[in-house]
Amino acid sequence: MQERIQPSYFTLNCGGKIVDLSYPKIMGILNVTPDSFSDGGQFFNPLNALRHAEKLIEEGADIIDVGAQSTRPNAKKISAKQEIERLGSIVGEIKKNFPHVLISVDTFYGDVVRYAADEGMDIVNDISGGQFDEDLLQAVATSKLPYVLMHVNSSYESMHEKRIKEDIVIEINRYFTQKAQFLLDLGIHDIILDPGFGFGKTFEQQYEMIDRLEQIGFQKFPSLIGISRKSFIYKPLGKLPNEVQAETQALHRKIFLKGANILRVHDVRETKKLLESLV
Repeated sequence: MQERIQPSYFTLNCGGKIVDLSYPKIMGILNVTPDSFSDGGQFFNPLNALRHAEKLIEEGADIIDVGAQSTRPNAKKISAKQEIERLGSIVGEIKKNFPHVLISVDTFYGDVVRYAADEGMDIVNDISGGQFDEDLLQAVATSKLPYVLMHVNSSYESMHEKRIKEDIVIEINRYFTQKAQFLLDLGIHDIILDPGFGFGKTFEQQYEMIDRLEQIGFQKFPSLIGISRKSFIYKPLGKLPNEVQAETQALHRKIFLKGANILRVHDVRETKKLLESLV
């Protein structure tokens, strides 16, 4: 018998627009960077970025996640000003051309949140848990937009250090419990939990996170999962990031069935086809 995704009860308030998360949403990745690990430089040009956004939307993306800073291991950290320069008008252009599509912006800077909110951003996707810029969370609270809270080490310099020795799910849940309450106290109520695949976890810990995904966050908030082209999939196989589509989709299937609400992916068409087979 074919397994099916069980509907969830979550919604998001994106600037007054209520987004139903009964069934998972697909978030397509748009890196406007010269140095991201698998597609750096491809969409650094604004015209190429807009064309790629259009391609992702045609393939079935519900959300376009725009990132102007690479967070791969050994990447060079850039300033908020540089992020804003790289973003340019791309958020506004996507929103103007595709008003029905949600736009998230991947940033850990408060100034970028304010800029992108004015351009039409719908969701703040922060890898830092508010730890890399003390201004970030206040900017999010003021924006009234949904916020992605990711599990990560406490500084930019240490974000890829593998420090966790105890039960990985217990550690992630402890972090989420503390951080989520702080966010609620600030007035940030639309919280999305991202357990942080690819950030400071061993290969074994990340597969355990997938196996126990339904335990992460106690199902109090919607979840965002991003495993696309991550090294824990391709390195043990001796392959390159763009050579593990079949293996990734097998894991995506498991993640969908375990209740993920948003899947952040490079390969939208394949993931959309998989999702349609499970609903």
